[in-house]
Amino acid sequence: MGKVMIFDHPLIQHKIGIIRNKETGAKEFRELVEEISMLMCYEVTRNLPLEEVEIETPIAKAKVKTISGRKLAIIPILRAGLGMVDGMLKLIPTAKVGHIGLYRDPETLQPVEYYCKLPCDIEERELILLDPMLATGGSIIAGIQFLKDKGAKNIKVMCLLAAKEGIEAVNKEHPGVDIYAAAVDEKLNDHAYIVPGLGDAGDRLFGTK
Repeated sequence: MGKVMIFDHPLIQHKIGIIRNKETGAKEFRELVEEISMLMCYEVTRNLPLEEVEIETPIAKAKVKTISGRKLAIIPILRAGLGMVDGMLKLIPTAKVGHIGLYRDPETLQPVEYYCKLPCDIEERELILLDPMLATGGSIIAGIQFLKDKGAKNIKVMCLLAAKEGIEAVNKEHPGVDIYAAAVDEKLNDHAYIVPGLGDAGDRLFGTK
């Protein structure tokens, strides 16, 4: 079973509180999503392997640590996942970025793929799948399956808010995938929105309705 990590850091919780507020405008919302993603990235990448290399400082030779050959890729689920990319790239600027386009059918509530563009060596990379909201889990489950179908073997999920139903669904369908979330909310409403949540993350990021 994949692990589930919920972030309790005061800075993350403070910023999550601000993006929940319906009075927070698109500009501030985007900036905060980027900041939260960057803070979460610090922990999501904690287990990257290191190796020792020798460099020369202005004073003397020294042995230092460097990330050991692990290739990373960030895969946002369009469109809301795009808001999390820049924060991640600030810490891991050499990571490749793929994209998966999904929308939720309003009648069946099932995810429908309309775009998928991934790094060609995806089977060699550690992948971080990004989506601000883990509600029913449908989009993330589908996104993980797309990655597995392309040969991916090492996948993590990173979201801002999650519902317990979504976490359980992902764990059931993809038990080896770790989930990282800034907060877990109490339930889903009849329209499969997270309650209390923060509304539609894509609309709030890009100022649409």
